[in-house]
Amino acid sequence: MTNNEGIYDFIAVGVGPFNLGLAALTSTLSDVNGLFLEQQGEFNWHPGLMIEGVHLQTPFLSDLVTLADPTHPLSFLNYIKKQGRIYSFYIREDFFLLREEYNRYCQWAAKQIPSILWNHRVDTIKYQSTRECYEVFITDTHKNTRISYLTKKLVLGTGPQPNYPSCCKQVIAKADQAFHATDYLPNKADLKKMDSITIVGSGQSAAEIFYDLLQDVDKEPYTLNWSTSSPRFYPLEYSKLTLEMTSPEYVDYFHALPEHKRLTLIHQQKNLYKGIDSTLINAIYDLLYAKRLIMDTSNEQLKVNIFSNCRLENVLPERQRLTLDFYHAEKNESFTIRTQGLIMSTGFQYREPSFLRPIRKRIRYTKSKQFDVQRNYSIDNFNNEIFVQNAELNSHGFVTPDLGMACYRNSNIIKEITGVEHYPIEERIAFQDFGIPQLAQTLETNSEHQLRTPLRTPLGTQRHLA
Repeated sequence: MTNNEGIYDFIAVGVGPFNLGLAALTSTLSDVNGLFLEQQGEFNWHPGLMIEGVHLQTPFLSDLVTLADPTHPLSFLNYIKKQGRIYSFYIREDFFLLREEYNRYCQWAAKQIPSILWNHRVDTIKYQSTRECYEVFITDTHKNTRISYLTKKLVLGTGPQPNYPSCCKQVIAKADQAFHATDYLPNKADLKKMDSITIVGSGQSAAEIFYDLLQDVDKEPYTLNWSTSSPRFYPLEYSKLTLEMTSPEYVDYFHALPEHKRLTLIHQQKNLYKGIDSTLINAIYDLLYAKRLIMDTSNEQLKVNIFSNCRLENVLPERQRLTLDFYHAEKNESFTIRTQGLIMSTGFQYREPSFLRPIRKRIRYTKSKQFDVQRNYSIDNFNNEIFVQNAELNSHGFVTPDLGMACYRNSNIIKEITGVEHYPIEERIAFQDFGIPQLAQTLETNSEHQLRTPLRTPLGTQRHLA
C-alpha cells in the first residue's frame, strides 16, 4: 500500500537475491511501504548453472534474513523445518547449501511477499519536481498494459549482466555453438555431441562446468579444453582472518581509499571472491587422475587440455568450428586452437540500466563514469534517494557480491529509508585493524607528549614505552 498521497516510501527495481532479502526484511515492518518490480515471471537464480551437487560458497546463515534477524519467519531454518527436512539437514553437517536448495528457499520466500510484482518491466523513471518524488513507468508484460507508480526513493537491484571479451561478442550472439556459462544446462546435451568443447575462464562456474563435463570425457566423443588468462587456477581464499575482510570495518577502510587505489586493489583481490573452492580443485585433480588411469589401461590418451596464462584474443567462425586465437603472456607468443563448442565463463559486469537516462542529472558519477556510491549505498546528489545493490564493487570492495554481506547492506538501506535502525547494525566485528592500528596512533601521541613533557619515574629516570 502507499501513503495518503499515493507515494511509496521506496520502489525497488529487480528481484535477485539482494532485493529479495530487502523485500523479506521489510515485509514485517509496519512503518515502511515498499514495492518490488521484476520483469521475470518468478524468482529463478541462474537456472543454467543448477548443476547437480554444486553448492554456495557462503554458509547457510547468509540467507535472506538471518544475519539481520535470526528470528525472522523467512529464514532458511524456518523454511527447511516447514519442508520436513531440518533433521536431514542437521545430519548432513554441511554449512554450505546446495545451489538448488538455496534457489527453492528463495522461491518459497518470494511467494510469501505480496509487495513483489512479477512480470513488471520498468521502462523509464522520471522525477516530478512539483511533488518531489520519482515516477516509475512500467509495462505489465503479462497483461500487456502500462502503468506508473510514485515513490520517494529508489533501490536498484537489476544486477550485473553476462560479460564477454570484446573479441567474441558478435560470435556469441550469432554462433549456435558458443554460449555464456549461464546458458550451460539448456545446451549441455548438444555440447556433449560435439567433438571438442573449450571452456574459457577460471572462476567457480568454469570449474563446475569443467568437472561436470569431465565425468564423461572417456565415454563421449569430445575433447575437453579449459583455459584461463590468469597465471594459475586460483583457489578461493577462505581462511578466517581473511574472512574478516567481509566486515563493516573493511568496507569503511576500502571506501575511504582514493579511487585509483580501490581499482588497483579490486584487481589484486580476485582470489578473494572469484576463486575456486579448494575441495572442487582437488576433486577435479582426483577425477583427472582416475580418468587417465582408465585411458592408460586401454592405451588411449586422455582427451583433456588445461592451459593457463593464455588470453583469448579473437574468435572466428569457420564451417561448424570456431578458431580461437590465444596469446601466452609469459612466453609472449600467440597460438590457435579449433573447437566446435565454446563456453565463455567470463563472469558478469554491471551495466547502467537505460531507464535511468531521464534522471541521470540526479545521480553522482566518478571520473571513470561509474556510480559514485556513497558509504550508505546511495548514488544520488542528495545521498538519500537512490540506492544500489551489487553495483558498488569499485567503491565498497569485493564484499559487494557476497551473499554474507547482503543483510548488512539491507539493514543500512532500511535505516536510510526509514530513519530507524530496525535491525541492529554491527559496526565492529573484526579482531584486526585494516588501516593504521589504534596502538600505533596511541604510541605516536604519547611519543609527542614525551618530547614536550618527559615523564619520570620516582627514581628520576625517564620512562620509555616498550
